[in-house]
Amino acid sequence: MDQATASATPTAATPGRGVEPEPRDARSGLTRDLLILGAVGVLLAAAIWAGFSALHRQFWGPSAFVERYIGMISDGDAARALAVPGVALDSTDLEEAGLSATSSDALLRSAALTFDVTDLDVTERPAEGGVIEVTATYRVDGTAGETVFRVRQVGTEGLVPRWGFEISPLAELRVAVHGSMQFAVNGFEMDKRQVSPDGSEAAPNDPVSLLVFSPGMYTVEVDTATAEADAVNVFADAALHSVPLEIQTEPTEEFAGVVKEKVSSFLADCAKQQVLQPSGCPFGIQIDDRALPDTLTWSVTSEPQVEIVPAEDYWAISAATGTAHIDVDVRSLFDGSIYHVGEDVPFVIDGTIDILPDGTASILVGSPALR
Repeated sequence: MDQATASATPTAATPGRGVEPEPRDARSGLTRDLLILGAVGVLLAAAIWAGFSALHRQFWGPSAFVERYIGMISDGDAARALAVPGVALDSTDLEEAGLSATSSDALLRSAALTFDVTDLDVTERPAEGGVIEVTATYRVDGTAGETVFRVRQVGTEGLVPRWGFEISPLAELRVAVHGSMQFAVNGFEMDKRQVSPDGSEAAPNDPVSLLVFSPGMYTVEVDTATAEADAVNVFADAALHSVPLEIQTEPTEEFAGVVKEKVSSFLADCAKQQVLQPSGCPFGIQIDDRALPDTLTWSVTSEPQVEIVPAEDYWAISAATGTAHIDVDVRSLFDGSIYHVGEDVPFVIDGTIDILPDGTASILVGSPALR
């Protein structure tokens, strides 16, 4: 009985003996969960980075910076475009760029931004010294163009970088208009005397330098009461590049009519003088005998064909021939007899045409022989 009891009593645990190990399936499950969580974390980090990179390219990168600038121009927002870092220039910047230090900023306004920029595409690549070159392709009012902008980081706002142009994207129009002080660019009316450094003393044929945003299409035309010229399109697509433009105007049809009337009136006044040599006139005659003034009449039988041509400042009336006719009774100094003279007298006229500061014209007609 004692033996049986002893056999039935559990054996006491040996001090220091280890606890039974965890099942193998539980350990592998925990490892798998940790791996999944790690993979999810990596994917989440990658997604966050990809999203940040996308936002960087779309909103914060140099390409986005250039896109915003071009968008401002296309939207006609000159004030914001001019405030973009690196756009505005002073006289020192202009001289260093080889442009006129007195270039006018009259066209850096919304009224001159009448064009549309479409089909914009930008790419970027790193250049030397931390500069990023952003190449933009686009169409301006349908004309294809390409511009390379040099951009560099100029600071940060929190985690967001701030960019600026290393080279200003402004360009220069150097416009010489012959025959008119007034002209228009993209419909914006201008007067040379308002934009020239010489002010009211500006010479009529001197060119004026005008800063413009690029890329841009600028239409220059002349349409005044006295002068006109066909519109000329100028495509500004390069930073700090000077685009020369020379326009020769022509007198308007109405003004040409005014000049012809002036010539006719001048000759008519000459014909009213009952003398052999009308004063200040292109025609006259010499007769050795004594003309009887009461019988003398002049008439212009063939008026000159007036042609207005470019001159040093504005225009001139080119030399042209006409014919006057004189009828007069003459008393002979030899025997006192009276005889009649009727004779055609050819003559030549020319003239000068100037436009006065108030916009009126000064037309002077005369004979080259009298000058």
